[in-house]
Amino acid sequence: MSNLEPEISPPMTRTSAFSQEHKVYLRRLKMEKQWILFIQVVIFVVAIALWEICANAKIVDPFITSQPSRIIKTIIRLYEEGVLFQHIGITCLEAFVGFVSGTLLGTLIAIGLWWSKFLCKILEPYLVVFNSLPKIALGPVFIVWIGAGPAAIIVMTLAISLIVTVLEILNGFLAIDAEKIKLIQTFGGTKLHILTLVVLPASLPTIINALKINVGLSWVGVIVGEFLVSKAGLGYLIVYGGQVFKLDLVMTSVIILGVAATLMYQGVVFLEKLLVKNNL
Repeated sequence: MSNLEPEISPPMTRTSAFSQEHKVYLRRLKMEKQWILFIQVVIFVVAIALWEICANAKIVDPFITSQPSRIIKTIIRLYEEGVLFQHIGITCLEAFVGFVSGTLLGTLIAIGLWWSKFLCKILEPYLVVFNSLPKIALGPVFIVWIGAGPAAIIVMTLAISLIVTVLEILNGFLAIDAEKIKLIQTFGGTKLHILTLVVLPASLPTIINALKINVGLSWVGVIVGEFLVSKAGLGYLIVYGGQVFKLDLVMTSVIILGVAATLMYQGVVFLEKLLVKNNL
């Protein structure tokens, strides 16, 4: 008789119901991201198409604004001359070195200022004053001190990004919950324990935000440096193109700069996702 009894499925638990809702939420979130990416691509394609159409119809002067087809021809010409990747490589290398060194050095200085409150109080007004200085005006000084070359360009990048990194990360360190620090101290933790177990992990979003800010600042520093001293690189092409009225070359260099900066920013975003995933 027991074989004839219908099987009764167990009631849906709260956990399974939550899992179903979570799956629906993840699908909706994925679809929203896909729509955002689709709209971004459409806006980009429409903008390029309108630029080309307006230039062909003489609504805008293609000599001044250039146009996508002329930019593509300029890229092909630079490639055939064998200088395209040379200029891109020089600028990207300088930007990467300035970006990494500025971030690392800024983080180390911020740790030192957090470690010594006395030193932090002494140097704080100098940091604020130096941050307010127009770093571009110091370019000729760096050239005289260091000499014309990649080293001066990297130092220019450091001058623009370093203080911003120090202030950003230091403020993140000082904003850490004091109760967490007291908890470590209660269990006999040293200042090194507080730094490695509380301050640095809790300041990870601040450090990532500083990286994102440094992407833009690094490219600004490199281009300004190349405007002043470089004989190669995208900044050099912009200056040269402006001097000889080859504005197609100027716009091509600007477009390549935008692509390179976007790729670097996406690299930081990927690093952020990787670190967040490992901390979960």
